[in-house]
Amino acid sequence: MNLSIRLQLSVMMFLQFFIWGSWYVTAPNYLGTIGFQAGDTANTYSVGPIAGMITPLFVGLVADRFFSAQRVLGVLHLLGAVIMFCAIGFMQGESPSPNILNWGFFFGYMLTYFPTLALTNTIAMKNMTNPEKEFPGIRVLGTIGWIAAGFALTLGGYETNVGMFYMTAVAALLLGLFSFFLPDTPPVKDGDITISQIFGLDALALFKDRSYLVFIISSMLICIPLAFYYQIASRVVEHVGLPIGTTMSYGQISEIFFMVVMPFFFARLGVKWMLAIGMLAWVLRYGLFAIGAPDELRWMIIIGIVLHGICYDFFFVTGQIYTDQKADKPIRAQAQGLLVMLTLGLGMMIGAQAAGYVEARYTPQAAKDYNAQVVVKGEEIKAITDQAEGSLSAADQKKIDGLIKEKNKFRQDELASFEWKSMWGIPAIFAGVVMLIFVFIFNEKKKPINE
Repeated sequence: MNLSIRLQLSVMMFLQFFIWGSWYVTAPNYLGTIGFQAGDTANTYSVGPIAGMITPLFVGLVADRFFSAQRVLGVLHLLGAVIMFCAIGFMQGESPSPNILNWGFFFGYMLTYFPTLALTNTIAMKNMTNPEKEFPGIRVLGTIGWIAAGFALTLGGYETNVGMFYMTAVAALLLGLFSFFLPDTPPVKDGDITISQIFGLDALALFKDRSYLVFIISSMLICIPLAFYYQIASRVVEHVGLPIGTTMSYGQISEIFFMVVMPFFFARLGVKWMLAIGMLAWVLRYGLFAIGAPDELRWMIIIGIVLHGICYDFFFVTGQIYTDQKADKPIRAQAQGLLVMLTLGLGMMIGAQAAGYVEARYTPQAAKDYNAQVVVKGEEIKAITDQAEGSLSAADQKKIDGLIKEKNKFRQDELASFEWKSMWGIPAIFAGVVMLIFVFIFNEKKKPINE
């Protein structure tokens, strides 16, 4: 792979995950200020997994068969940018409907975004001379892009306002245009592909292996508490007064570190205990949140976020490698696709709804009352700004400054009213139960995973 192609693929992967990181973690910090309740946030985080279960059909039957991958990538990102710009306009309207935002705009956007995750991998691998060695160096740029988005949110002051969605839309527009200048990646024309191959149904034969069945069920179940992290953790960070985007990025920085040291642990622990330690990290993380959030113990929250590296690498990456080991070569790609569908698709969708239910259950009336005041103050600020038509007088600016101060105070009072201990204790206990069941039932022979 020459330097020019490497740079192109690096920029592509960077922007691909910069887009996702621009809004996915911090969305509740803004949406909660325009009237979103727990159930609405649950739907915000359900539309992505649903899109993730639908879009393999598009990628497998259409994109991979009839069109050059880089052109499909460009069209999808440009369409996504249009949808996100439209969503921004709707958000800033009077009393925006959460259902329309979720099932109209966000679902539509995720239908355009999720196929691009597979397309960027396809474009990268097909333009490499040695994908096994070269792909990790390109893929890590995606994680760096997510980290950069978090820092940009903090530095730009977009962590709790609509600016995060502007960042997303602009980045999508840039990648959409840039995609047409990527190396040509023509469609695959040889052989037929079936629905069962697209959805990984041939890989169901792996379920005859008891250990793999235990693994796949545990993987799906552990994704239920995973949803709590994406939906709720950024509001804990806001509650304790840490910079939201930057602090949440510590998880991805940790991910890079633990990816580097994973081979050391592989050789000593084997599959079972790598997976078990990954699950234990979920328990510890949510335990730290449950204890640290009510008393605003920042160090506990930071450690909980840094544990993301172990949570992700030790469990999900190990699981991907374990799946690759267990599956015969003809069905390896299907097995990986089925794993993703059952975990980041079905598991995360169930988790999103469960997190919404738990959040609603442990959000007292006082928090709801404070939230109503946050929404009212936001509408008052918007009314003054709209009336001024871009030219604020000194009196108007003073009034807005006062309203912003009141809005922020109501927001902090709202977050302080949450029953954080129960909200995080439930996923901690759930993850602990899944871990114990896995440890006692999973009986794969201990051996280094790379043998």
